[in-house]
Amino acid sequence: MVKLEGAAYGSTFMNILAFDTCFDACSACVAREADGKVVQLASASECFAMGHAEKLMPFVENSMNSAGITFADIDRIAVTIGPGTFTGTRIGIAAARGLALAKQMEIVSTTSLAVMAEVTVDALGDRRSLGDLAIAVDARRDQVYMQLFGTGGLDPKSPPMLLSIFEATRFGGDGPILIAGSGAETIAAAAKQDGREVSAHFAELLPAATTLARMATALPVVAGALVPLYLRPPDAKQQDHKSIARAEP
Repeated sequence: MVKLEGAAYGSTFMNILAFDTCFDACSACVAREADGKVVQLASASECFAMGHAEKLMPFVENSMNSAGITFADIDRIAVTIGPGTFTGTRIGIAAARGLALAKQMEIVSTTSLAVMAEVTVDALGDRRSLGDLAIAVDARRDQVYMQLFGTGGLDPKSPPMLLSIFEATRFGGDGPILIAGSGAETIAAAAKQDGREVSAHFAELLPAATTLARMATALPVVAGALVPLYLRPPDAKQQDHKSIARAEP
């Protein structure tokens, strides 16, 4: 969906609302694409472990107010689908579904790791001499969420995976590799003992809605239901056929 701005001049633009709630942060961004360029209009972000449900919509509304636009002006929603925390990922997916249904907006999505890859490329600039790029996020239990990329977040070379630290040391082959994210240093230390060259960066790396907004025009529109990517089931599981108050023996 593209809106006309000054029909006499034939110019067009697309307004984008992007947000992320996958890990220990919440961010929202309103941006505008015109003539192939994406310009950030307003954004809000904060790092915290809990409280995404309370923060997301105020961040969205504040960003839209600062940009001077309403929901009726938004053409496209961009959201991360995971991996991430179960609650955080679910909140972002639910918000995107609800807004798209109520306001008739199209949705695009990508992984949290793809956005982090794009953030990394932006920060490092020309990193081609450093080998392939992987994003690795600490998933606890001696595991990491990991995905391999070529030139950046729009060029995935593998699907996102849940790997053990041992598996991660050989991820992407035996050649040199640049790894970014909270799991990078642990993998680098283990890989060094095995003789592999690993460069670790950005232990505090998180997805950013500002980066996701810039990626949004290159992502395909979601045709069916928007599905979260958890990679493993939540820690808390419902006990079927059992009462919470009194469990059967």
